[in-house]
This record gives sequence, structure tokens and C-alpha cells, in this order.
Amino acid sequence: NPDLVLFVGEALAGNDAVDQVTGFNAALSDYAVSRTPRLIDGLVLTKFDTINDKVGAALSLVYTTGKPIVFVGVGQTYADIRNLNVDHIVKALTA
Repeated sequence: NPDLVLFVGEALAGNDAVDQVTGFNAALSDYAVSRTPRLIDGLVLTKFDTINDKVGAALSLVYTTGKPIVFVGVGQTYADIRNLNVDHIVKALTA
């Protein structure tokens, strides 16, 4: 049993990312061996540094799943995996 189930998707995928995460959760449910399947606990978005300030895909994923964005990727190395700066996102959306 995993401690944490994360969906990893590209921030550039837009609304396709919602279809991907929905399919991922469905597969987790379909192939579960227990009566109560383990679904995702959170989201990891890659290529987060290449999207505009409105971050629509990120908001759609959080809204659809009800799960938080745990990490974002902003580069090419492990050192480029960061916690999401929620204050920055809120300021960008309200600007």
C-alpha cells in the first residue's frame, strides 16, 4: 500500500489534464483489489514555469479532484521541483 498516490501531469495540457486525471482515478478504481479503492491524494504539475499567470489547468484539476497541488516542476532537474506558491497564484488571478 502506497503512502501517497500522486497524479503527475503537464501544466500545459489544459483541459486534457482533467480528462487524464479522471481516467487515472477511474483506472485506480477499476483495478483496485479492495472494496474501497485508493484514489489520488494530490497532484504534481510539470512545466509549471512555462504557463501564463492564469493557470487554468491547475485550477480545473484542483476543482475536479478536490485534491491539492503538492509540487510543481519549474525546470529540468530534481532541484527544480518546488512547493506551489499559493500566494503568487492568488495575486496573479486577482491582478
